This record gives sequence, structure tokens and C-alpha cells, in this order.
Amino acid sequence: MPGDHRVNDRIRVESIRLIDHEGNQMGVTSTRDALALARSLDLDLVEIAPTASPPVCRIMDYGKFKFDEAQKAKESRRKTQNVGVKEMKYRPKIGDQDFSTKTRMVERFLNEGHKVKVTIMFRGRESAHPELGKKILDRIVERIGDLARVESSPKLDGRNMTMVLGPDKRPKVAKTDSPDSPDSPELVLSNDVASPDATSEIVTEES
Repeated sequence: MPGDHRVNDRIRVESIRLIDHEGNQMGVTSTRDALALARSLDLDLVEIAPTASPPVCRIMDYGKFKFDEAQKAKESRRKTQNVGVKEMKYRPKIGDQDFSTKTRMVERFLNEGHKVKVTIMFRGRESAHPELGKKILDRIVERIGDLARVESSPKLDGRNMTMVLGPDKRPKVAKTDSPDSPDSPELVLSNDVASPDATSEIVTEES
């Protein structure tokens, strides 16, 4: 029943279908009698279905109803604003420890329902080797697994390479692979070694 409603004397039709203040169906009655009943209870007569024949009206505290609706709308906006896009930045030569720290944060953002923009920052001659950035992005996707889906594939954006991940809300199917099965995935551990002067940066933003 959102929006504006005709209330009390603004209801001009002669008869209505009435719902009382306790939610009981009172049937078709005259608008005058329904309004008198509402006033006797110190409540309002509110038209909630104007296109019905006859219109449906309910006895309620209209001021309280409007306040409750405003609070619900405010809460809905708050929840919508809190779920946005986070950004996590990596370097092509990031060390294993920094990689794990950043990727755990990406996992946390995804679990909270956020989308995550992953950015690989190239500096100097690194920009001549975009395959290094793609390798980092592939490691992130492999690490996160079924937790997310790739919403925007890796692409170059100036001196950066970006990819957008979104929470994967699809139901997960349990897998019971046998060690001897030829289709069983092989666990591969990365042995990438960071350069001594490698730096990293964590940036989070809400859209």
C-alpha cells in the first residue's frame, strides 16, 4: 500500500468493501458508516484498493502506517547503498604473502555480497608484459573457485589490467572425486617468488 491514499472525507464513493482495524473482512458497507466506525475508534478510514468494485478500505492509524512505510523504504535504501563495488589492487610481481592477504580480502568482500574490481597496476617496463597481469588474475580466480563468477573478463585499461568479480549465488553441487579418477583435478601450488623490491597496495572503494 505504498504512495498516497484517499483518507476519511476524501473517500467520495457511497459504498466500500471494509476491512476493520484487526484485519477482519466486514463486507460491503456504506462509506458513511465505515467512517463513523473509524472515528469511534480514533482511527482513519484508508482506501487501499481504489480500482476494486467497490473500492476496498481499511480502518487503521494512517499516521503510524506512513511512518512505518517510510522506515521500511529508508532501510531498503541503506541496504542497497551498503552493497557496492570494492576494488583490490595488485602488482604483477606481488609476493605470495601479499597475494594471499589481498585475495582473502576479496573473498571477504564477495561473502558480504559486494562485487570486486581487481586491478593489476603496471609500472615502467612492466606494461610491456601484460601476460604477467593475466597470470595474477588467473591465480585469483583459481584461488576463489566457486565463491565468485567473472562478470567482466580481464582487459587492459591504460597502464592497468582490470577484471570484475561478482558473488556467485548459484547453489553449489557437492563433488566426490576419487583420487584414482582420471577426471580428478590435480592440486597445483604456485611457486612464484616476489622480487625484493616488490610493493603492494590495498585499496577499497564503495560505489
